[in-house]
Amino acid sequence: MSSIAFVGAGPTTLYALNALLDHDVRGASITVFEAQASAGAGTPYRSGWNDAAMLSNIASAEIPPLTQTLAAWLQSRPSRELEDMGVDIGQIDDRAFVPRVVLGRYFEAQFATLVQTFRAAGGQIQVMTGCRVIDAVNRPGGMELVLSSSPQGEITKALFDHVVLATGHQWPSRQEVRPGYFTSPWPAATLTKIPATRVGIRGSSLTAIDTAVALAGVHGAFEREGDALTYVPHADTGTFGITMMSRKGLLPEADFYFPLPHPPLEICTEQAIADLIDRPGPGLLDDVFELFRRELQVVDPAYVEATGLADATLEAFGEAYFADRLTADPFEWAAANLAEARATHDAGTTVPWRDAILRMHEVVAAIVPHLDGPAFERFSRHFKPVFVDAYGAVPHELVERMLALHRAGKLDVLALDDDHRIDTRCPAGGARLMQADVDRHFPVFIEATGQRALGAIQFPFLSLLEQGIVRDEMSADAGGASRGIVIDDVFQPVADGLPADRLFCLSLPFIMGRHPFVQGITSSHEMGEVVGQRLARALAHGDPEVDMRRAVS
Repeated sequence: MSSIAFVGAGPTTLYALNALLDHDVRGASITVFEAQASAGAGTPYRSGWNDAAMLSNIASAEIPPLTQTLAAWLQSRPSRELEDMGVDIGQIDDRAFVPRVVLGRYFEAQFATLVQTFRAAGGQIQVMTGCRVIDAVNRPGGMELVLSSSPQGEITKALFDHVVLATGHQWPSRQEVRPGYFTSPWPAATLTKIPATRVGIRGSSLTAIDTAVALAGVHGAFEREGDALTYVPHADTGTFGITMMSRKGLLPEADFYFPLPHPPLEICTEQAIADLIDRPGPGLLDDVFELFRRELQVVDPAYVEATGLADATLEAFGEAYFADRLTADPFEWAAANLAEARATHDAGTTVPWRDAILRMHEVVAAIVPHLDGPAFERFSRHFKPVFVDAYGAVPHELVERMLALHRAGKLDVLALDDDHRIDTRCPAGGARLMQADVDRHFPVFIEATGQRALGAIQFPFLSLLEQGIVRDEMSADAGGASRGIVIDDVFQPVADGLPADRLFCLSLPFIMGRHPFVQGITSSHEMGEVVGQRLARALAHGDPEVDMRRAVS
């Protein structure tokens, strides 16, 4: 019987187990290690880590299927449980957004059901909650995990044939590293202790909005009358105010309607991208941009004309995409965009160019591991922001809350030019923002730009680093910039002495360089499917060709 260990019990592990269940699992002995008290939720949806007011940005219809859809699961819950979760069942449909912690409860329930199904199918599975994996070591007989069980902290070791590292997000161990300066907004429970003062937030996308909403809930309340949402500050909170700041100073757009399943792309297809990757030559990025351009010419020629895309370079389009928004007041733009998004949902109509860019982000991402240093820099600076903006659209209610906070005089958004400086070590605490015409002190300053890519030196399992199994993939022609750790197309570290299918790394911060759009539930599903299928092959004694492919990159 083959032994398999999953380190982390979030949605990625959930989808990997779900993929395994499509095969004969009677030869599998699986252990799932989870440092938290329950399995299934994952960091982005865990209670306590997230504020109850924080909304997920994925609807039931978009969540890859498990044993039940989110909408069906909610409809099966008793009224008391729905009330406890703050869910109005009358407002739930396949397109509705729910609080993050509710989605976490759903994943916990799906995890429990999947474990029962796995056992019923003849597989052996043990879920070890409250057990932290503190190291992993490659041994001749398998992958050894070093375990710490709470609350006693007893150290034990266990050997496995296959190990999947699915540790998800990784945030600094200390949140408030200096008085008033927070390196992340997580866990959100800490935000409840922040006083009513001027708060600076670096970032203006979903993480920053989540942070602002949580702070607003501490010092006031959102109230709805009919279609109007207002923010009412608590008494004695006159000094409370939030400034979100980012390079462009833009708010994300409101969730727009698109059909599910998505219609297929016509020109910028997976096969077309694969053909370009297989063709030698230095112009891969520009060739892919040409496919992107031609796809948009087919689906929305009016947009192509309005942006000058027909004759634009990649750099020029990257500027044209945001040009109108950069010249508008961000809140006026947000209000107009929200009205447009609501109209598309009500009518069930799609804005063609938005939907096409959304569909193309996943197929275009395949080129990233094949870009040289300068091309990778061009992609990251000019092309990636377009795709991030398309898939980073947020629920309508979050846009409403931003507008309500702004009307109450409690929120503004600031664009940072290239010459700005933020001093996070000022004696008064918090941080000081200095620009040509701005010099502002924030008694509280919070970094809220989301998960950043991390280098191998920050990998949580030191022995794998010392053994050379985990190492940075360096780009010699990009000034030594890290491109994430060295993994192959099925998320296995590439190293001498590491047998095929022994170790998989799905730890988000360390694969973002190779997979720039990897965050989110759909990515958890895709990665889980890949690894689940590989493990199924390994249980069936694998493919002999696989063992011959292991070589140092």
